Amino acid sequence: MSHLACKLLFTLKRSRLLSVSITLLNRGYSRHSGWHPDLKMIPKVTLNNGLEIPIIGLGTWKSQPGVVTQAVKDAIDVGYRHIDCAHVYGNEKEVGAGINAKIKEGVVQRKDLFITSKLWDSHHHPDFVVAACMNTLKDLGLDYLDLYLMHYPIAYKAGFETHPTDENGKLMYSTDDYVDTWKAMEKLVDRKLVRSIGLSNFNSKQIERVLDVATIKPAMLQIECHPYLNQKKLIAFGRERGMSITAYSPLGSKDRPWAKPGEPVLLEDKKLHEMSTRLSRTPAQIVLRYQIQRGNVVIPKSVHKTRILENFAVFDFELSQEDMQLLDSFDKNTRFCTEPSSVDHPDYPFNLEF
Repeated sequence: MSHLACKLLFTLKRSRLLSVSITLLNRGYSRHSGWHPDLKMIPKVTLNNGLEIPIIGLGTWKSQPGVVTQAVKDAIDVGYRHIDCAHVYGNEKEVGAGINAKIKEGVVQRKDLFITSKLWDSHHHPDFVVAACMNTLKDLGLDYLDLYLMHYPIAYKAGFETHPTDENGKLMYSTDDYVDTWKAMEKLVDRKLVRSIGLSNFNSKQIERVLDVATIKPAMLQIECHPYLNQKKLIAFGRERGMSITAYSPLGSKDRPWAKPGEPVLLEDKKLHEMSTRLSRTPAQIVLRYQIQRGNVVIPKSVHKTRILENFAVFDFELSQEDMQLLDSFDKNTRFCTEPSSVDHPDYPFNLEF
């Protein structure tokens, strides 16, 4: 079958699949009370401190204020109990509005949810860490976070600007050491502002430096991960040191702001479409299931209810060992989220193999 024919067949099948998925997920759905799935069917990953995190969550990067509140409410109605946030996304107030609306409605209680946020690069100075966390809690309207990650090992000039620049428009860096930032983050656990702390976008050497000083070991490593960047070595490295893994941009982040024409698009991969046709599953469902079967937490982003539903409908099928190996073979070491504005920072994390 030609690639074009395969794509046309997939388009027809996708409409049918979405219809079936939405019908199944909407069983028991009430506009007033929300959809209450059997939460036991949603796998959880146990962190090194004994806490459990749902294996699928709603990502909120690039979700615009004005639409993300409804997306969060839709996700909770569908059955998501894990929301991934960050200060730098600029939408935590709206995310918090969605969370608190569903708590107020009685759809969920706070204890039912797992909320992650991240410490931004301009808040690495130890004197800023507590204030940054408390600002996130204020924006979200919450008393504590379940997980707080250091977003990058890169430190910008300390202050309230997310991307401080000089008179020439160049980012202003800081010499703040991320190991000192980590020690300040440990105090957040002591103060019960957060239940767990972890790292995001760190390479193996940077992780080792944190582990060398850590009293509280990182519970989570959040990294870009998808079939084009399967991160086998870094995942094994983190797990050997007691860290669970969250895969961000699992769908390939086609809408990343710095995308260039001609760059590969994961969800348009010919072999993935052929697999989608054979398995009667959407490409998104297949790559999400791929991460779940690897034991990775996965946080697909969407603000569209149909996609939010589709991304959640991944627990009633399994990929064969052969299909998992096929998806592994897609690996091209293709990183879509390169943080291009900081490539000359001394702590830029993506110059090592892993």
